[in-house]
Amino acid sequence: MAARFDALGIVTADMAKSLKFYSLLGVPVPVLDSNEDHLEATLPNGLRLMWDTVELVKTIMPHYQVPTGHRMGMAFLCDSPVDVDAIHDQIVSAGFQSSKEPWDAFWGQRYAQVVDPDGNIVDLFAPL
Repeated sequence: MAARFDALGIVTADMAKSLKFYSLLGVPVPVLDSNEDHLEATLPNGLRLMWDTVELVKTIMPHYQVPTGHRMGMAFLCDSPVDVDAIHDQIVSAGFQSSKEPWDAFWGQRYAQVVDPDGNIVDLFAPL
């Protein structure tokens, strides 16, 4: 018997805003029906990204409390260093927050950090 990593879940306070953010990162987000409180997208590598509303999570876990601080790490590999800058700028221009402007990291990557609508820091990177 074995287990394999299949999905990553995001608990979101605003489903539409979260879907817009991740669509800017190239995630094939599903069309939102206003009544849906759970959605999934399958990434090209087969990993599923799932969204659940806070309300749904509270029905499953009545004592759920929204966490504070940096809750998880998520990083998106970009095709080139130029793409790190372009995607960062596209996300910020769409009204989302930057956590750290693009920079050349000492470990040999172009790196930037943006913040999703629920406060999760999302890294963007490409080899230099």
